[in-house]
Amino acid sequence: MRVPLPDGSVRELPDGSTGADLAADIGPGLARAALAIRVLDADKTEKRDGTAYDDGRIIDLDVPLTDGQPIEIVTAKAGDGDALKLLRHDIAHVLAESVLELYPGTKVSIGPPIAEGFYYDFEFPPGVTINEDDFPKIEAQMKKHVKAAEPFVRSEATTAEAIDRYLREDQPYKVELIEDLVTNQGVQTVGIYQNGEFRDLCRGPHAPDTGRAKAFKLTSVAGAYWRGDANRQMLTRIYGTAFATKEELAEHLERLEEARKRDHRKLGKELELFMFSELSPGSPFWFPNGMAIWNELTKLWRTENSQRGYKEVKTPILYTSELFKRSGHWHVYGENMYFTDVEGDQQGLKPMNCPAHTQLYDSQRRSYRDLPIRYSEQGLVHRHEPSGTLHGLLRVRHITQDDAHIFCTEEQIEEEVIRCLEFGFAIYERFGFEPRLELSTRPEKRIGTEDMWDRAEAALQNALDKRGLAYEINEGDGAFYGPKIDLHMTDAIGRSWQLGTVQLDYVMPERFDLTYTGADNADHRPVMIHRALMGSFERFIGMLVEHYAGEFPVWLAPVQAIVLPVADRHVEYARELQSALDGFRVEVDDRTESIGRKIREAELRKIPYMLVVGDREVQERTASVRRHKEGDQGALDLEGLKAQLSAAE
Repeated sequence: MRVPLPDGSVRELPDGSTGADLAADIGPGLARAALAIRVLDADKTEKRDGTAYDDGRIIDLDVPLTDGQPIEIVTAKAGDGDALKLLRHDIAHVLAESVLELYPGTKVSIGPPIAEGFYYDFEFPPGVTINEDDFPKIEAQMKKHVKAAEPFVRSEATTAEAIDRYLREDQPYKVELIEDLVTNQGVQTVGIYQNGEFRDLCRGPHAPDTGRAKAFKLTSVAGAYWRGDANRQMLTRIYGTAFATKEELAEHLERLEEARKRDHRKLGKELELFMFSELSPGSPFWFPNGMAIWNELTKLWRTENSQRGYKEVKTPILYTSELFKRSGHWHVYGENMYFTDVEGDQQGLKPMNCPAHTQLYDSQRRSYRDLPIRYSEQGLVHRHEPSGTLHGLLRVRHITQDDAHIFCTEEQIEEEVIRCLEFGFAIYERFGFEPRLELSTRPEKRIGTEDMWDRAEAALQNALDKRGLAYEINEGDGAFYGPKIDLHMTDAIGRSWQLGTVQLDYVMPERFDLTYTGADNADHRPVMIHRALMGSFERFIGMLVEHYAGEFPVWLAPVQAIVLPVADRHVEYARELQSALDGFRVEVDDRTESIGRKIREAELRKIPYMLVVGDREVQERTASVRRHKEGDQGALDLEGLKAQLSAAE
């Protein structure tokens, strides 16, 4: 048989040869390094069940090759995401194997690789609670299996055989998974992978043995509802990560440690920015320090919107359900909404602001001369996020969007989309962000005609191309009513965040029968552009806390300066200085503590400027200035202090 390789060469092998045989034929080094096979041509090979492989699909090394089938051998080389995913999948199985040995009676569910590593969900026996203190013991058991290099052996079982096996082993989650495969997909056989004594329901692929995933670490533990359903069993989710080398793992763990230091939940408490309460889960309570940041962002948002021709509006949060049925949110988003009965009428808290803005547009007759109409709103919406997914300010139920909707003609789309993007670029530049753009296309669950989607996707793509912007295509991730351009940012430690979005919508103007009178005196349908740039104030602030590690630029800092009197006799002057700096956020620390302690505590609070006043400063009407993490900056008089605070970023 002939096997074409990526470099253009062709290897001659006996019929029935596998990927492992190919690697050995090329050389012993590759045989040791080979993890799996990447199929490069979808038309010439088949899966075990006889259906065609997708181009680029990863398969086990022991799968027989097909004559003329181009393939690539996957090794743990840097930058190969498939290899990393494979190793993480391997070690997830090793984790489950080790947990079952250490905690007999544990029920296992699923354990996939994820972007940052892997996890496995377990139901532990009554009385057994796992926390991070247990990780060294679990990791030690895992290392035994890695050192043993246990082969991953795949077998096929009929669904009846597999169900019978997992019933005997008292593994109900595996039984449910198989039964669902039978019911939903008509599956008759399933794949089972065995490493050591552990057998897991799995599609694969896997590396040849457990010995390839040497660089791993368990990282955290959390609760997770079975299948994400809050009405189902709460399971224990153990997270971990794995890399091809120990050096890569060490670098990753260092980044994780830095991320822990920057965790906005931790810093939010230390800096008294916000809190959460079980009295209103998923809804932040803001302290004065947090509101100072909120208000500065609001000022920025309001000023920038006004300069770009947006008119600020405010709309209710509670509406009759008929509004959401007409907009399409009822059918597509209803399970994530909150409803209540108001005098026999079912009403819902809005999950988006767009239906309300259509009512403002439709309140009077519109002409083509009026367009574009740009509404902006700091809009409060509510979405039911399952409790297991709530995550500080980054995933909340009470969401304040920096929202806007533009009603325009078809001819104005490109210009308005470009204006939205340039608005976003201006906002992000203020924080030192460089956006990465994605064009997200029609999702499977959508409303509107295919013609509408064709026109909308083409319009967004044309706007991006006209502006000369680089972007990626994110297939199937558009909103249910239209395609969108998503703007992603990278923070100070290399993490990516999706913030802004510009969405094009032909559907909602159609559903609400919105019109304008054209130059021909006939009715025409406007197009609607949905636009948010910060995403939500809550998430944006959470992201900024982590980006800056709580050390905000002066204009955004909750307390910009603190006056530190050396002794009680200096307090009066400290108060005078605070009053003279009206317009800045300045505090006075008048406690009877040593000046050294006051400085240390101001440093912990990450206050940008410390203004120390003693006998000399009182006499000379100055302050001795200290900068956070930089130390003494010399003495300044009042005008110098104002200039310093005004100029500081």
